Amino acid sequence: MRKTSRRPRQDSQSSSEDSRLFPVIAAFAKDRSVTHGGKGFGSTGLKVNGKLFAFVSSKGQFVVKIPKARVEELVAGGKAEPFDPGHGRKMKEWAAINSATVDWIHLAREAHRFVKGLGT
Repeated sequence: MRKTSRRPRQDSQSSSEDSRLFPVIAAFAKDRSVTHGGKGFGSTGLKVNGKLFAFVSSKGQFVVKIPKARVEELVAGGKAEPFDPGHGRKMKEWAAINSATVDWIHLAREAHRFVKGLGT
């Protein structure tokens, strides 16, 4: 009988991941269309049907994909800025949240509906 070594099971939430994202991940735990992991813009985030909709950037900002008008509304209210993935070109449908008063779970749900194709 051959002896095999067993590697410990890895937790789906890596230790290097921003713990502020954990409640957002938990909010989508029962939605089988949502996955957590993989890379997008160099960060691990949430995807619906394989498309990234929310993550914490390397700068520590919560980033969501939402309609352009909603990004503009958040920017005008001083709660976000258009997301720049690092090449100097801001993305119209991605908001980088810079306000502690914004509910990440609510925004993630908006982003989920938008990316899934259900509107906002």
